[in-house]
Amino acid sequence: MQKSVFSKYLVTVLLIIAISFIVLAGVVCSMVSGYSANAKEEAVVTGAKHVTDFLSDTYNQSFSGSFSQYVYLHRDMLGGALELASLDDVENLVLITDDTGAVLLSGTDHAQKYLSAKVPLTELTAMAADTSITTLTNLGGLLDAKYVICAAPIPDAEGGSVGYVLFCSSSSGISSLIETMLKAILVSCMWVMTATMIVVYFISERVTSPLREMSIAAKQYASGKFDVRVPVKGSDEVAELALAFNNMASSLATVEEQRRSFLANVSHDLRTPMTTIAGFIDGILDGAIPPDKQPYYLELIASEVRRLSRLVASLLDISRIQAGDRKFTKTAFDICEMARQILISFEQRIDEKKLNVEFECDRDNMTVYADRDAIHQVLYNICDNAVKFSRPAGTYRITISAKDKKTFVSVWNEGQGIPEEELPYVFDRFFKSDKSRGLDKTGVGLGLYITKTIIDAHGEEIWVKSAAGEYCEFVFTLQSVVSK
Repeated sequence: MQKSVFSKYLVTVLLIIAISFIVLAGVVCSMVSGYSANAKEEAVVTGAKHVTDFLSDTYNQSFSGSFSQYVYLHRDMLGGALELASLDDVENLVLITDDTGAVLLSGTDHAQKYLSAKVPLTELTAMAADTSITTLTNLGGLLDAKYVICAAPIPDAEGGSVGYVLFCSSSSGISSLIETMLKAILVSCMWVMTATMIVVYFISERVTSPLREMSIAAKQYASGKFDVRVPVKGSDEVAELALAFNNMASSLATVEEQRRSFLANVSHDLRTPMTTIAGFIDGILDGAIPPDKQPYYLELIASEVRRLSRLVASLLDISRIQAGDRKFTKTAFDICEMARQILISFEQRIDEKKLNVEFECDRDNMTVYADRDAIHQVLYNICDNAVKFSRPAGTYRITISAKDKKTFVSVWNEGQGIPEEELPYVFDRFFKSDKSRGLDKTGVGLGLYITKTIIDAHGEEIWVKSAAGEYCEFVFTLQSVVSK
């Protein structure tokens, strides 16, 4: 996992950095290239103008011969002036030609190099047509490389042209600058990528280390060991994930414990009545039970069969609820009348425990909107538990009240109650507060889970309040039907 996460994370980050540096290099080089080219063109135009003005003034004011003679006679002075005009830059070159394009003097090598050369007149006149425009050319092979060139005519006293000044600047400087910048950007990119690899390694290790521990823990959970916990470090998202993982493990441990308890209870509840039924039937068939006692034992067999039927019905109900096959049809009905009927059905058990029954309603008839059969099952389960766990001669109370378009149904009893630490698990599957089965010999911990599921399906609420050894109260809500 670590290699996979590290490699994916590293490749992604390095690609982002590389693309960013490529874009940066393109933008910077484009800006520098454009700025350098503009600066060079401006310098070439300015230099050509200065040289032209100087030659025009000195020639027209102090010499009466031809321009070629003037240049020849004053070549030392003019050569020094041209070197100054080129700003002593070895990449700059100043050429002076006559009106035919023949080179008379060079600002950097006026002795030999260009004296026999001749600039193509058509190209020369084309460049000199506008002295504010530069051209990238090698003057028909005269120069070794392409130069940025500005050609300016040298006017005489009569307004004609006695020659031309060619101010040339090599374009290699721009390329050299861009190459230097690209090298600097490349070195910076390499340093950033190296630092990124180190940082990504430690970050990915910080992320994947808990994931590896979770993977190991998950394998332990798969083998049934739910006591393994993942260390929680820090307070970031990874720490929250580790905390959630540990909470999940605790929940799995609780569910596993409930599952084992459920299997034990179901096995007991299935085995006990089946053993009883088989024993009594064998006794009747073998003649061990006399005919006059058979009705009594047949009644016991019928009771055990009904007990098995209730258990199987609960299991089937759970399966239908989990599969989403149980549908609820809401109708309007009187919840007070339903509560009275259920209370009457427990009359014998209430008398046996000598319970003090209290029944309170805001009105004699209170209509609610819900699935009648499902709510009957809910209220019956809660009332059955209340009778079952009430202390002898204790108080047993059913209260129905209405408030804000809601009907509140409360079932309260004095008895052993539920310990505070067990209250969060009351509505869980297979949970039994009476683990010793001293009071509840028939339940398997499914009734309240089914009750909670039905109430949730109605979009209502159910909760429990209890004090161990004193009382227990279950309350649930239903939608009221307001009479017009």
